[in-house]
Amino acid sequence: MRVLAIESSTDMLSVAAGDASAVAERAERAGQAHAERALPLVGAVLAAQGWTLADLDGIAFGAGPGAFTGVRIACGIAQGLALGAGKPVVPVGTLAALAEDAHRTHGATRVLACLDARMREVYVAAYERDGEEWREVAAPAVLPPDAVLLPAGRWFGAGSGIALSGALAASLDGFDDALVPSARSVAALACRAFARGEGVAAEQALPLYVRHRVALTAAERAAGARL
Repeated sequence: MRVLAIESSTDMLSVAAGDASAVAERAERAGQAHAERALPLVGAVLAAQGWTLADLDGIAFGAGPGAFTGVRIACGIAQGLALGAGKPVVPVGTLAALAEDAHRTHGATRVLACLDARMREVYVAAYERDGEEWREVAAPAVLPPDAVLLPAGRWFGAGSGIALSGALAASLDGFDDALVPSARSVAALACRAFARGEGVAAEQALPLYVRHRVALTAAERAAGARL
């Protein structure tokens, strides 16, 4: 299963092309330049594997939650490449990808994935590993950091949102707040999804935002409303 994956839900941009035997990945801190840098990285990882778009079985992207612009960029590029090459797409949740990163780097099997969502909130979900798959224990949500409740048991924390609550960090069985979702993990989860027949047409591959508002109206601001 040959998969191209794009992940840009944080200020890090990563792109990976891989199959069961090898993965080529490029990652960089792109800031606001995700759109400009993504396609050159796509070309680099495909060249590293000796593949073209026609050689792929499918394309995946980090579907969110995360930075709205970054998620939309990854979705749009994946859709465009898939439409042009006639390939199916799998949207992969960024928090699930973060759990996969925690497993690969720390061996964690019960992961609280938590990313800074700005505006005094975090994106959070909990996953437990069952063999090669992840079981969603708590669905992705957006919450104030101190409102995050751990499911019963011992959990490893992953992502930038962990450090925003001292109480949360103290309740975890270890954490790594420097982890970000990677295209390598998006590709790994996508390979399993494609094998299950979960690929969809490009136009059906949609982001997962969780938070649906990022700004107040002028009237709301004048009335003192806060997000």
